[in-house]
Amino acid sequence: MSAKERDNQTMGVVKGSGNVFADLGVPNADEELAKAELAFAIRQRIQSKALNQMEAAALLGTDQPKVSLLMNGKVGGFTIDRLARFLNALQVDVHITLQPAPDQKKGETLVKAANTR
Repeated sequence: MSAKERDNQTMGVVKGSGNVFADLGVPNADEELAKAELAFAIRQRIQSKALNQMEAAALLGTDQPKVSLLMNGKVGGFTIDRLARFLNALQVDVHITLQPAPDQKKGETLVKAANTR
């Protein structure tokens, strides 16, 4: 056993599921992850356009404090729809694809982002 593996066992490290919100037991974890990923794309786009928060707010049709929340990853007060509209305002196309869930499981909300810079 390597030293890293031994340290991981000692510290009680558990492999994540790929969704930190699910790992933490957050309700609607897939939706929270989707919102976080959309907010990350918004942040990247604002940075690539070298916009300050006031300029971004004007472009998005919102106020600077809401842009600050997004830039800091705080998406609790935003809907997926609103985040998608923000991306549209930043000249990013948002595609929504619907497909049956495999094996009749409950469906998930997923975001697959291309390079938005």
